[in-house]
Amino acid sequence: MPEEQNKNQKVDQPAQAGAPKQAQSHEGGQGGFRKNPRRFSRGEAKVKPEFDQKIIDIRRVTRVVSGGRRFSFSVALVAGDRKGMVGVGLGKAGDTALAIEKALKNARKNFVKVQVTKDMSIPYEVSAKFASSRVTITPTPGRGIVAGSSIRSVIELAGLKDVGAKLRSGSKNRINNARVAIEALRSLTPHRRVLLSQRKSAAIAEANR
Repeated sequence: MPEEQNKNQKVDQPAQAGAPKQAQSHEGGQGGFRKNPRRFSRGEAKVKPEFDQKIIDIRRVTRVVSGGRRFSFSVALVAGDRKGMVGVGLGKAGDTALAIEKALKNARKNFVKVQVTKDMSIPYEVSAKFASSRVTITPTPGRGIVAGSSIRSVIELAGLKDVGAKLRSGSKNRINNARVAIEALRSLTPHRRVLLSQRKSAAIAEANR
């Protein structure tokens, strides 16, 4: 039985001392494997975006051409850093993600720096008109944000606190309502803010005499 003897000889052969072993390394090579960098990236901290954004309106636009219909998406959003910078932007593209990206770029181009007080409120009441939308924004100490529609999104992303807004028109257009809020906040001037603060400090000084 020569085949059985050969099998027994192979099984009974002792391992030779000093025989090289297959290197098992995490870096790769013979018998090794490589780490997948994607598997170990879950615990890494995500980078917070520079500006916060909120979509206020998204519509599907249809255009009729000779070959049929073509669809695209129109997105309106409000972007701000919650530190006094805020803007409204529009974007249109065949994909919603691309339309949002275009709207964000447009909002950054139209950013407005709001003149705020130390308490992140507005110094005085302002009113504005844009298209058929009219709004009045007033400081409301101790009441928080009292506003609705897309005007609330503008106030929140601007970082304002204790501010109330009242729509004086019946317009339901969210884009116009957001833009009229931007126009109202744009009308805040530092000169009048300084004048009011000087008058207030002067009144306090006279009362303490």
